[in-house]
Amino acid sequence: MKRLLAVYSWAIFAFLYLPILVIAVLSFNRSRFGVSWTGFTLDWYNRLFANERVLEYLGNTLVVAVVSTALATTIGTLLAVGLVRYEFRLKSLLRYLLYVPVVVPDVVMGISLLLLFNTLRDAIGWPRLSLLTIILAHVSFQVAYVTLVVRARLMLLDPALEEAAQDLGATGWRTFREVTLPLISPGVVSGALLAFSLSLDDFVVTFFTSGSGSTTLPLYIYGKVKTGITPDIHALSTLMVGSTILVLLLGWLFWRKGGTK
Repeated sequence: MKRLLAVYSWAIFAFLYLPILVIAVLSFNRSRFGVSWTGFTLDWYNRLFANERVLEYLGNTLVVAVVSTALATTIGTLLAVGLVRYEFRLKSLLRYLLYVPVVVPDVVMGISLLLLFNTLRDAIGWPRLSLLTIILAHVSFQVAYVTLVVRARLMLLDPALEEAAQDLGATGWRTFREVTLPLISPGVVSGALLAFSLSLDDFVVTFFTSGSGSTTLPLYIYGKVKTGITPDIHALSTLMVGSTILVLLLGWLFWRKGGTK
């Protein structure tokens, strides 16, 4: 039975990750078409970094990811502190509403945000679909993930430490800055890295909330795939997957460093 479960587990992992491994291998294949191996090359990566449009879309992607992550981390951290350390009306409802962006299908969220932005534009003339609307859209689902991660970390923190600081004369802000925040920093960093990785490779929500001049790498890959998959797309996909794995690995290391296993 134990051996059967091991085989089953490896089969599941192979089903999930072998396609990604195949794409990574093909990104080093000299052949432009097909999957037959004709030799090792780095030409596709060289062409990728020589493509000015790709560099522009990379810049857009990083701007969206960095700005939305900074906003979501700030909002999510403060929201987590409020949910754990303070009592207020409808607190239970708000806590459960946090799971809505996590469980709602991306296409539903993308359409709803598009309708919201169009309604606001018709009513007050703002905002026009651009990098700004993509950033706002990403923040709308990143906040939930950051809050859940930081909240889990905060619940492990003994409130007596904060009470002791306040008994010694520290204000609420000073207590948060010098006691609470350093102790929950592994959770904050982990939540930020998770939010960054979600923004980095998001396609569906970005597709509905982007406008002219706000193309990101996932949108570029989608457009290229419709005209035929070439090795440069394999290379770009490999770099994006590798970046996401690296960010998640850093988040896991910070979480382990904070003492949570």
